[in-house]
Amino acid sequence: MPLLDISTNTAIDNQQELAKQASKLTAEILGKPESYVMVKIQPEQTLLFAGTSAPAAHIKLKSLGLPENRTADFSKKLCSFIGSALNIDSNRIYIEFASPERHMWGWDSGTF
Repeated sequence: MPLLDISTNTAIDNQQELAKQASKLTAEILGKPESYVMVKIQPEQTLLFAGTSAPAAHIKLKSLGLPENRTADFSKKLCSFIGSALNIDSNRIYIEFASPERHMWGWDSGTF
């Protein structure tokens, strides 16, 4: 049910390893089983931020029951992770948080 979608204008040599680390981090920060986590990585996207094409990232974290009172903590951890892994300054990272209603999230021929 958790989805971490990472889009960046940088090249990523180790996409599989980055995805594994991101999956583990997502499960850890949300307190959910990693068996439900999906990670999507989109490198080398056309991404202009603040008028420049310097390294930047757009991240989406979507999860059922996402605790709104913890998004600042999630932002800090995700920015630290992406900053370290992809050498992107945290002031060049936008993060979208979403918590869909259970009937709006499908899986295994049904919904949650």
